[in-house]
Amino acid sequence: MSARIPKLSKTIIPMMDRILVQRIKPQEKTASGILIPEKAQEALNEGYVIAVGKGLVTSEGKVVASELKEGDKVMLPAFGGQSIKVDNEELHLFRESEILAKIQ
Repeated sequence: MSARIPKLSKTIIPMMDRILVQRIKPQEKTASGILIPEKAQEALNEGYVIAVGKGLVTSEGKVVASELKEGDKVMLPAFGGQSIKVDNEELHLFRESEILAKIQ
């Protein structure tokens, strides 16, 4: 499955070591077309990276670039991050250290 990166009318550029992520939405229907109630839908802790900041600045003033790039699929913590809404899309800002893993 390829990343479905939303086309936003506003360009969001995360600062420093922040990562802008769109969570993967849970399935709303079964393979046979039966609707799954919202409360029974499995919450997914995965998402796609939409934008990446320049990186973490060390105490010496050096910038440590992020290991992630746009389009990467990542594993997210169940809680945390900052939710923002842009063009009716719910996105989340995380610090790179909060991202649990990169999924290949």
